[in-house]
This record gives sequence, C-alpha cells and structure tokens, in this order.
Amino acid sequence: MPSATLLGQSVLSGIFIGSLYGLLGLGLSLSWGMLRQVNLAHFALAFLGGYLTFQLSGRLDPFVTLAVVTPLFFLAGMGLHWFLTRFSVSLLNTLLVTFGLTSIIEAGIQWTWTADFHRMENAYAAVRWKIGPLFVSLPDLFTLGFALVLSLGAWAVLRFTDLGKAIRAAREDAPIAAAFGVNEKLLGYLVSGLAAAVAAVAGLCLALNHTLAPAQIYAWMGVVFAAVMMGGLGRPIGPLVAGIVIGVSEALAMAVTNPTWAPLVSFSLLIALLLFRPARF
Repeated sequence: MPSATLLGQSVLSGIFIGSLYGLLGLGLSLSWGMLRQVNLAHFALAFLGGYLTFQLSGRLDPFVTLAVVTPLFFLAGMGLHWFLTRFSVSLLNTLLVTFGLTSIIEAGIQWTWTADFHRMENAYAAVRWKIGPLFVSLPDLFTLGFALVLSLGAWAVLRFTDLGKAIRAAREDAPIAAAFGVNEKLLGYLVSGLAAAVAAVAGLCLALNHTLAPAQIYAWMGVVFAAVMMGGLGRPIGPLVAGIVIGVSEALAMAVTNPTWAPLVSFSLLIALLLFRPARF
C-alpha cells in the first residue's frame, strides 16, 4: 500500500488536474447545452491558446497575453457560430464539422510550431509551497482559481440575471422566447464567443502547467468529454465537479495500482453513470 503522504499528494494533484478538466469542459458544456452544438474544436482552440501564450510569453507576462488572445478567440467563436447557423448544421453534423476543424487547427499548429514538445519557461512554475508533507504549486492554484471563478460566475449569470434567464428561455423554446423579445441570434453569438474565450483561459493554464504537443489534443478530448457528459450539458458547475472526481480517481488509481489504469477511470465512471442513472441523459 502507498504511504499516506503519497495518497494525500495524489488527491491534491487530482483536484488540480480535475479543475483543468472542468475548465476545458466549461465551454463545451455551454455550447452543447445552450446552442445544441457539439463543438469539438473547443479542445483545439484551447491548445492553440496555449501555443499563442507560449509564443507571446517571450515578450509579455503569460497573464497579459490573455488581453490579446481572449478577444481574438471571442471573435473566432462568433465566426464559428455564424458558419454553423448560416448553413443550418444539425447537431450530429456539428460534431463532424468541428472535428474536421480540429484537424485543421492541429495541422496549423504543427506547421507553425512543429510536432515537437514545447514547454513555456516562466517565473510562476518555480513558486511552490509546502503544506505539511504536501506540495502546492502556484500554476496549479491559478488553474483551480480560474476554474472556480469562471464556473461559478457562469452559473450565477445563468441563474440570477436577466441575460441568463433569456439564454435559458431561448434554449427551452426559442419561438416563445422570441415572442417575448428575446434575441436568440444575438444570444447565440454571445454564448459561442464566451465559450471560445474560456478556451483561451484554459490554454493559458495548459501552457503554465503542461508540456504542449499537437497530438495531445486528442488525448485530452476523451477525458474532458466524459467530464462534460457526467456533469450535465449546460450546467457550468457540473463539468468542474465531474472533472475533479475523475482527476482524483485517476490519481488514486495511479498511486494504488498502475499508471496504465488511469485512462480507464473516466469512461468507467461515465459507463457506470449511464447504467445507474440513464434518465440523466
């Protein structure tokens, strides 16, 4: 059996990696749940954001790069929404179209930065604290903080503001909502743009904490997809909670058994949820 210190550090690491799963899943959950668009390109946008942060960090602080990358991604999200609605792409076809877009973005990343691994050098990575026998790094805390603020903020907007009520009304019954003055098209552009902007923040966290490689887009896609399904579509806090559950489960599986078992955890949990709570989906 592993030591208590190893188990504690594994749980802590699982919470941090799970918060990144939740942050990556937030945009996908919003676009899928609110707009009926399975935007798989969200993962490619997150990695593109990570590479842009890596590129710009030579001249700017990594967090300052958000002022450049986030507006660009917001516009890109709006452009993607225009394309999908302009050609009336169905729910299933949005998955196929955005998967193709993911391949295009991956090819662009490889053409620009090559397929080699890249690691962003920054002063934040060296900042660590020891809490008893456990270690906590500053980039991990930033990731957890971003995930909590954006998830709770999105939940509060959808739950308590007129804008959120209009978005939920348009999702439930667009014609009736339009009859009461809700501009469904404008809200669609807004939600899609915000989902892409969240991908920019997730890209920053990826660049701060992990080595970047184009092929990793697909490695992250499966586990985050499972977190979104478990957390619920259109529920901002759901992917974060599900992501932390998956992250902790994976970390404990690696500590107790073997690292090769970790990738099985996310889909095993999803299958179990499908079996015991099928009505959720």
